[in-house]
Amino acid sequence: MLVLLAGIFVVHIATVIMLFVCTIANVWVVSNAGNASVGLWNNCTNTFCNGTLLYADEDALKTVQAFMILSIIFSAISLLVFVFQLFTMEKGNRFFLSGATMLVCWLCVLVGVSIYTNRYANSYKTYYRSEDHHGYSYILAWICFCFSFIIGVLYLVLRKK
Repeated sequence: MLVLLAGIFVVHIATVIMLFVCTIANVWVVSNAGNASVGLWNNCTNTFCNGTLLYADEDALKTVQAFMILSIIFSAISLLVFVFQLFTMEKGNRFFLSGATMLVCWLCVLVGVSIYTNRYANSYKTYYRSEDHHGYSYILAWICFCFSFIIGVLYLVLRKK
């Protein structure tokens, strides 16, 4: 049981870090030449990043930014609640609060990345070149989507023994 708790804890910390990295990094769409990338906050060319995005004023991009930030917040809160419950909860109880908070994080990632996929994932290709591909931030966001769901469900099922 202790090994399971430690494994979940490590995966949860990795999820928080990956959410932070994928939200901050400007590598959601990358050119195949490797000299340009687009993120949630900036366009980057070579080593220079400017604050002008093609869709900077659109509400959809601001929604994606907000939901990705909310996912980081809820994931961190869930981690703190888990640690708190680990030391204060009676034996035999379940980690409902930490699981529910992690599932809210999962929903935030789902909404943010789904809106980005629908509105922007292929739109940049029409403005740049069709051979552009998704960057590691976009892929990390979908990995965090999977991890946050698994962690949330495990917290709901897990009992403290």
